[in-house]
Amino acid sequence: MYLAAQGFGFTPHRLYRLGLGLCRNNFHCRGNNFHCPARSSTGLRGYKGNKMPKEGKGSAPPTPTPTPASADPIPTPSPTPTPAVVDPIAAPPAMDHAEFRRMGKEMVDYIADYMEGIETRPVFPSVKPGYLREMIPDSAPQDPESWENVQADIERVIMPGVTFWHSPHFHACFPTGNSYPALLGDMLSGAIGCVGFSWAASPACTELETVVLDWLGKMLQLPECFLSGTSGEGGGVIQGTASEATLVALLAARSKAVQKFKSDRPEMSDHDIMGKLVIYTSDQAHSSVERAAMLGAVRCRKLQTDEDLALRGAVLQAAVQEDRAQGLLPFFVVATLGTTPSCAFDSLQELGPVCREEVMWLHVDAAYAGSAFICPEYRPLLDGVEFADSFNFNPHKWMRVNFDCSAMWIRNRADIVDAFNLDPLYLKHDNQGLVTDYRHWQIPLGRRFRSLKLWFVLRMFGVKGLQEHIRKQVGLAKEFETLVRSDERFEVTAKVVLGLVCFRLKGSNDVNELLLKKINDGKKIYLVPSQMRGAYFLRFAVCAATTASQDVSYAWEIISQLAGDVLQGENSGNNKDGEK
Repeated sequence: MYLAAQGFGFTPHRLYRLGLGLCRNNFHCRGNNFHCPARSSTGLRGYKGNKMPKEGKGSAPPTPTPTPASADPIPTPSPTPTPAVVDPIAAPPAMDHAEFRRMGKEMVDYIADYMEGIETRPVFPSVKPGYLREMIPDSAPQDPESWENVQADIERVIMPGVTFWHSPHFHACFPTGNSYPALLGDMLSGAIGCVGFSWAASPACTELETVVLDWLGKMLQLPECFLSGTSGEGGGVIQGTASEATLVALLAARSKAVQKFKSDRPEMSDHDIMGKLVIYTSDQAHSSVERAAMLGAVRCRKLQTDEDLALRGAVLQAAVQEDRAQGLLPFFVVATLGTTPSCAFDSLQELGPVCREEVMWLHVDAAYAGSAFICPEYRPLLDGVEFADSFNFNPHKWMRVNFDCSAMWIRNRADIVDAFNLDPLYLKHDNQGLVTDYRHWQIPLGRRFRSLKLWFVLRMFGVKGLQEHIRKQVGLAKEFETLVRSDERFEVTAKVVLGLVCFRLKGSNDVNELLLKKINDGKKIYLVPSQMRGAYFLRFAVCAATTASQDVSYAWEIISQLAGDVLQGENSGNNKDGEK
């Protein structure tokens, strides 16, 4: 089985060739003694040719050149012996370049084998809490261990405790992206190892992120005001998670609101204003919204959704008017497109005008669903984004990019820069103010070169390849929905829009809890539950890129059989109660 045929990006052979098989001049370097024209004539770090010093040793001191008699006298050198020259890359002796080539190739092979055979592993581990501490020493080794020992412990120690998110039998939570192009991008990012807090810290890190976020924004058909390469005042940035994006947006909105309310009400102190600030979101919103409010020290009001689990404009308007009457200061709204419990969609076209009228920042969280908006048939779900002040979705969920990569766009970059701008002397550079410094767009200072993997994925899949992936997974969810609806014992509890199906056995919550326990105890497939309006239900998400129709049928066969066992047990229990 080749993963390329199932959409993973490369065959294992091609991954091997692209990953670690060639140097920049297309020479296969198999060992230290192989001559490579990419290296200088004096070799690496002053060594002749390509031979590196053996582990733990440096080169011998250079032999002094005799001074000709006719030359001017040279002062007698100090008797102190010249220290050996040690390659700083090879010391301490972990691995040299040749060893890295060999071990790296072995790791690429291991990863390719792992991905090819992932469906044969139990999707959920059987270990107990604390299992790993019993398998490894209490302290780090004093002396270096061999790569072979480390490699052996991957299967012995690590893999028994892994939940296999990329198994075609994993149907919990939402997808987490992955692909060989993304892994190669992350490999290069780790090798470059820059900390891109400013343009000067690594110009390519900053500029590629800006350009790639414009690419992605155009794929989503975002308004031009969100793009950097336009006459607008906005731009994009890669955050670690959607939770970070929500917090960043809230803090920027809070800073802007405090300044506004101080201007309007000069008698109020910052403390007075902070005590009255309030944000709004739906009762279906992710818990990260409440956490952001907690960290931002502001009130959070969760508003009731309609029969489709969507937050509507009239509900928001009424809440704002009620809070203003009580002396509170509304300033921030989080709308969700594709909620975590049921993939419901708030009404942006209703919420947006309310936010404009009431002068409140509108942040749109589309962490999961956002990837689907690159497909024309799903783009209407994003209508109303023109009212947003910030928008976020996670390519690391459904766009074949591995974690972490959360794309965020701001309508006015000054709002976020003003909220986070601190410029100590050691961070300043000559192009300050002329370029983007992403440290002003986020909570931490340091940042990884995350745009590389996104760039690799966009180029090597293309827009059409990513659209095909989205459509395939939505189709698989529709297949599962059909199976559920064909069984009169079950009911679908929410509209199936994208790749998530919410369903339950008709009956009590206890019956559904027992069904889920039996499913997950079997470790053949993995699901998680949710609850709305008091009803406990199961979530079936199409997650792995390699999931196919036969995997959907396999999952339904297990669910259907276990449902029969649960219902039979319940009926037996009811009969016994009746006999009493």
